[in-house]
Amino acid sequence: MYYTNVKLFLGLVYHVKNIYSLFMFMEDFHIVFPEGDTQEIQGRLRLNQVVDVNGLALSLPLPTNRMIAFRVAKIQTKEGKGTRETFHFLELLSAQELLEYCE
Repeated sequence: MYYTNVKLFLGLVYHVKNIYSLFMFMEDFHIVFPEGDTQEIQGRLRLNQVVDVNGLALSLPLPTNRMIAFRVAKIQTKEGKGTRETFHFLELLSAQELLEYCE
């Protein structure tokens, strides 16, 4: 009797685990620097958005052009079983290009 109950319980746990895995979905966001290094970020970015080194959006207009800033040049999404990875490719903005975003 005990063996049958344990076997039944383990079978039930196995099926619940499989049902749970059907609803589990992971979504990751990354920034890719011009050198090829990647860093995970909290959320999605827009194309042509100006961001800092940590992938956080900079509020415009910028106070100065003497800062390190990147523009999102390309967005690529890779989907797998239960996962979606979004890569935001960045390009470094020069001081001259940053003047367009200053006051």
